[in-house]
Amino acid sequence: MRVLVVEDDRKVARFLERALREEGYVVDVALEGLDGSMKARVHPYDLYLLDVMLPGKSGFEIIRELRSAGIPTPILLLTARDSKEDIVAGLDAGADDYLTKPFSLDEVLARVRALIRRGGASPAERLRYEDVELDRPRHEARRNGTPLDLTPREFSLLEFMLKRPETVVRRTELLEKVWDLSFDPLSNVVDVHVGNLRKKLRSGGGPPLIHTVRGVGYILERREETP
Repeated sequence: MRVLVVEDDRKVARFLERALREEGYVVDVALEGLDGSMKARVHPYDLYLLDVMLPGKSGFEIIRELRSAGIPTPILLLTARDSKEDIVAGLDAGADDYLTKPFSLDEVLARVRALIRRGGASPAERLRYEDVELDRPRHEARRNGTPLDLTPREFSLLEFMLKRPETVVRRTELLEKVWDLSFDPLSNVVDVHVGNLRKKLRSGGGPPLIHTVRGVGYILERREETP
């Protein structure tokens, strides 16, 4: 799951970024409205967290742009303004929900989960391929009924690959969708995490499902084991 945070207060932005990443989300941050607008229109996200008062372009303007462009992604508005007029203006512009500052971490995460479920950003709450099952709301994965102890990043990797079984996914694609856009593409971080995920999938029993496509990336596919 990928979330865009547009917040000009660096402390608040870092707080949200850290909290969301600890929950397993991939997070991009923009500190001003123009950058946030560009990121929102260019890259696919599952949720936007937008501050109202932003330099360059307000949160209201970004919301109207996204909705005019036909982008239905859920939007959680963050505001220090708690007047009814401002809240109504945000919702009328196209926001799905709002939080007034200061807010608690638990409340932010609960609203994020609710909006992602309600907004239909996910095509399915449960994904399955062969004997591997992934339950998104519960953040659980199993193979052959055996629970898999996955890190948030491994869970995101498995989720992405379960959406595209029997299709080659490139390392650069995984870096963009599961890691930050700014991550060093020359790093071997993808190989390390995929290797760990592959071992954990094997611990659940059954033949290997993740295979390396040399020089390209990986594929989630059942292959007959040769004797």
